[in-house]
Amino acid sequence: MDLKNVEIITAMVTPFDALGRIDFAALPDLIEHLFATNTQGLVIAGTTGESPTLTHDEEIELFKAVIKINAGRVPIIVGVGTNDTRDSVEFVKEVAALDGIDYGLAVVPYYNKPSQEGLYQHFSAIADASDLPIILYNVPGRTGANLEVATTIRLAANQNIVAIKECHGIDAITEIVAQAPKDFLVYTGEDSLAFAAKAVGAKGVISVASHVLGDDYYEMFQALKAGDLLRAGKLQQSILPKANALFSLPSPAPVKAVLNHLKIDVGGLRLPMVACTPEEAKRIIEQVLPND
Repeated sequence: MDLKNVEIITAMVTPFDALGRIDFAALPDLIEHLFATNTQGLVIAGTTGESPTLTHDEEIELFKAVIKINAGRVPIIVGVGTNDTRDSVEFVKEVAALDGIDYGLAVVPYYNKPSQEGLYQHFSAIADASDLPIILYNVPGRTGANLEVATTIRLAANQNIVAIKECHGIDAITEIVAQAPKDFLVYTGEDSLAFAAKAVGAKGVISVASHVLGDDYYEMFQALKAGDLLRAGKLQQSILPKANALFSLPSPAPVKAVLNHLKIDVGGLRLPMVACTPEEAKRIIEQVLPND
């Protein structure tokens, strides 16, 4: 499935049970909730899915479970990037063999802080390893390295690199939209920038807040497409404090707290991430769901 009409992609949390195991029984309710609130694509085992704490076998089992529940309804994007190029290449080959996965999301290598040439070669090696289309993921606040716009444009010439999740600000998003090939898709990975990114020509948002604000984002994007800037702006004004609350503590703790409150059971987190305290959860829920 392609992303041609996909504007709202949810970077999905991974549900855990009381013993810290992946709660596969909780997946259907979570996924159906997302589909019912205008999620149009899923990222599985990304940062929000706590991928650093998932084993290789857990990720493959999770992918297979989501593929079965999805049943071809929306594009499935899975995390394939690590800070070891060889490992990423082998993993993307394995993932590409699974029927039902549409894209691989490859994050900028973290901690080792490669040069721009190193980043170019890293992503090129992943893209050239299989036929699975690759989405770049630039999130310097987490990785410690920034994929510069010039390197993104260079990588966009690779036919198997089709999009980017960009978290380095609206200037970078604007420049990539202006300079990249017309079929190269740009998504903001910053929930608070969804309005601005869409306004400058980005395709949409790869979002955490869409777990609970998916309908809001959909209405805002519809207003923008209709040229109703006043309504779109008012929706952004409503979304912004709620999205900020969902990032007021290390993600995905806040969004898991809200989902659990909504009886969409996603459990806790794996160390080194920790769940919100009851007081923190109460504050966040009151900000995100003021009328609840």
